[in-house]
Amino acid sequence: MDAIICQNLTKRFGDFTAVDNLHLSVAEGELFGFLGPNGAGKTTTIKMMTGLLFPTSGTATLGGYDIQAQTLEAKGILGYVPDNPFLYEKLTGAEYLHFMADLYSIGLKDRGRRISDLLSLFELQSKGGDMIQGYSRGMRQKISLAGALIHSPKIIFLDEPTVGLDPKGARTMVEVLRELTARGTTVFVSTHILGIAERICDRVGIVNGGKLIALGTVEEIKSSLQQEATGDSDEIVGQKSLEDIFLELTGDYEQRDLAEYLD
Repeated sequence: MDAIICQNLTKRFGDFTAVDNLHLSVAEGELFGFLGPNGAGKTTTIKMMTGLLFPTSGTATLGGYDIQAQTLEAKGILGYVPDNPFLYEKLTGAEYLHFMADLYSIGLKDRGRRISDLLSLFELQSKGGDMIQGYSRGMRQKISLAGALIHSPKIIFLDEPTVGLDPKGARTMVEVLRELTARGTTVFVSTHILGIAERICDRVGIVNGGKLIALGTVEEIKSSLQQEATGDSDEIVGQKSLEDIFLELTGDYEQRDLAEYLD
């Protein structure tokens, strides 16, 4: 069964088309990677899926609920962590999680255990009593994700979840995402870290200029490129990384853009 279905999803800002007629479905329990250069339409797409932006046309359905027509039902089953999450800096980490629990009507009986488990999961036990204003970028990412998980969402959207994390924190984040999918949660991840996407995502979609230009497993996309290639052997195409594929599909301009990002 599909947890996420986008049909003809389009967003225009004046004469500029940020997302162009997107058709996409993501299965329950799938870890889906949404890739593309800066300005490709990734964040705009996620904001439409989560109800933060109204589409110009088309629909996004989450767990069977239309995000525009059945907003409360859809938002009740999703979690969202933006690339630069807003946090109440005068709250402690634990207070923030209590606040998020209030938003989702988590009873007092369950919330203490959930909060303790989440602080432990993200190795924030010793920081739960500290104000968020003193948290590092990586700690903010962790507490934001913990807050998004407080109500055990069926679908979670993450925009650049490993930004600001050290290698250990990034590994913890990856392990958490895989554990979530093992429990049946659908994870939709937008990322620039192509190596992580290649290792952990069940499928990826590559967007450029607001259009979905590739969709499938990394191996399926490699196979598709092989069929279009003239002269490349199966062995040569098979040796290409997701980064190689990304740069081929998005062109020279995006290659320079990515190189600047990596620098």
